[in-house]
Amino acid sequence: MNRFFLIAGPCVIESEELVFQTAITLKEITKKLGLDFIFKTSYDKANRTSIKSYRGPGLKEGLRILNELKKSLDIKILTDVHDVHDVEKVAEVVDVIQIPAFLSRQTDLVVEAGKTGKIINIKKAQFMAPWDVKFVIEKIESVGNKNIWITERGYIFGYNNLVVDFRSIVIMKKFGYPIIYDATHSLQKPSIEGGMSGGEREFIPYLARAAVAVGIDGLFMEVHPNPDKALSDPKTQYPLNELESLLKQLIEIDKLVRMSVF
Repeated sequence: MNRFFLIAGPCVIESEELVFQTAITLKEITKKLGLDFIFKTSYDKANRTSIKSYRGPGLKEGLRILNELKKSLDIKILTDVHDVHDVEKVAEVVDVIQIPAFLSRQTDLVVEAGKTGKIINIKKAQFMAPWDVKFVIEKIESVGNKNIWITERGYIFGYNNLVVDFRSIVIMKKFGYPIIYDATHSLQKPSIEGGMSGGEREFIPYLARAAVAVGIDGLFMEVHPNPDKALSDPKTQYPLNELESLLKQLIEIDKLVRMSVF
């Protein structure tokens, strides 16, 4: 029986030790549960609210760490790109290139990523209607790449808040590409803490269960060994030591959904 796949890892590379520790644990958990797994983290978070926020080690050091991680642990890697000039070098290392939500309408970036032939994970922008994702898809398809994933991560709901309309998952499924639900960024409260994003981590399990019940193909979660000490998105990263229990619940829901005939 097919199951949803998992994209998980810390928001940003804080240290080589932390990403290796997290990746090893995630690989063990997903192997035990029979889930396909892609490790995610960022070498540079160029879209931080404040100039003072931690961004990561940068392209050169970040890709060195990701390449070492991939080779040593034999795992697939996803990372996001914010600049057209990074795309070629990133494509040499990772398996999936992610287009950040804020940049999902940046034509040059989307097209350049598409040219690599890699899987392109489109984060649906917080301001984008689900039916408008088709225009981003067309940009990638225009260069002959049909390796496309689409990720729902919430919609702007007033100031400093997001809401998830689960109808969007059903709508975007009609495009014919895998649909992923981002259970952590969907619960951000953007820039609410004086230049830093807050969030409501306690609701992650509830919305994750709802998304699996709707019928997602993949689940995206930022996880951290000690979320409250994380250098980026501390309020929405999920505790690594609680992940296995949640995934077991989600697998059971997924089984029921896939057995049902609607």
